Amino acid sequence: MNSSITKIVLTGGPCAGKTTALARIVEHFSGLGYYVITVPEAATMFSQSGVDFQTADKRLFIESERQLMEFQLEIEDRYERIAACSGRPSLIICDRGTMDIKAYLTGELWDELLVSLDKTVVELRDARYAAVIHLATAAKGAEKYYTLSNNAARKETPEQARAIDDSLMTAWTGHPHLRVIGNDCGFEEKINRVLKEISHVLGVPQPIEIERKYLVELNGTIPNSNVSHIRQTYLLPLDGQERRLRMRGENGHNVYFLTTKIRLASDRNYEHECQISEKRYYELLQEANPAKRTIVKNRTCFLWMDQYFELDEFIEPQIDHLMLEIEDAEDEASVHFPPFLRKIKDVTGNPDYYNTNIARR
Repeated sequence: MNSSITKIVLTGGPCAGKTTALARIVEHFSGLGYYVITVPEAATMFSQSGVDFQTADKRLFIESERQLMEFQLEIEDRYERIAACSGRPSLIICDRGTMDIKAYLTGELWDELLVSLDKTVVELRDARYAAVIHLATAAKGAEKYYTLSNNAARKETPEQARAIDDSLMTAWTGHPHLRVIGNDCGFEEKINRVLKEISHVLGVPQPIEIERKYLVELNGTIPNSNVSHIRQTYLLPLDGQERRLRMRGENGHNVYFLTTKIRLASDRNYEHECQISEKRYYELLQEANPAKRTIVKNRTCFLWMDQYFELDEFIEPQIDHLMLEIEDAEDEASVHFPPFLRKIKDVTGNPDYYNTNIARR
């Protein structure tokens, strides 16, 4: 992906506020000098053209979904080529993305689709998008605002809307930067949180990361989780800034990131992350800081009560317990702690449990 182009998915269940959010995104970031492009929702275009995704004909259904995926990939790539010619930093907002398709398929049909396209989940989910922002349907916590009147294609009952919302979150679980924005605030604040999340990804004003960390023990099964393998290497500082490389993958398929981080306070950081090529990753490995070990860990990502958690098992160097992280949590009271984990200790802001210090062990 061109480093001057940031591509983000905006997804969510029916009646979540995507239309309003898209309009506000264009207005806000165009005003900041970005060339903003919105990729229309491909499934809606297909449906309005007469494609029947409710057909009982399995062969027709699979072909429709395959063509939808190919169209999604093609239209995104074409918009990216346009953005590359703009000569300006560009922001591409996709009204839904590749993994939304998974939410409407059985596991068997999804695997068939991947094989027919010669694609992997890592390619379709992690490598294509800098971030994924999920807006929860109004049918979750703001039921009085759930309506079918403002979208002729919307036919879902509130119960169906909630089920779709859950399936979409599950489909995207595992992306390094999935953010779920619920209805625990007013609608205006919900939209402002979208702008804040995008600002964080772009590194423009408000690049504040708030995360809470806990040492935990697992005492049950984690539902709808996704596991990835991470190698994190710290580089020699450059201009006083901490730099790290991260290789993240599943089943031998990897994506690579370079992160520059400045600590502002005990639990607040300025952080800029960009995806890099495999070649650049191995070039930068030559700048590894000899005073720090490469961190190797398995990360389990999961959603619980519309909050996105990351559970790390440190392989090298080892620590005594699993570490649970949740971003964008102002205080402990705002964390919906999962019942299948036992909290041992809150280590938010404790320097001993910063990854950069763990690497010194």
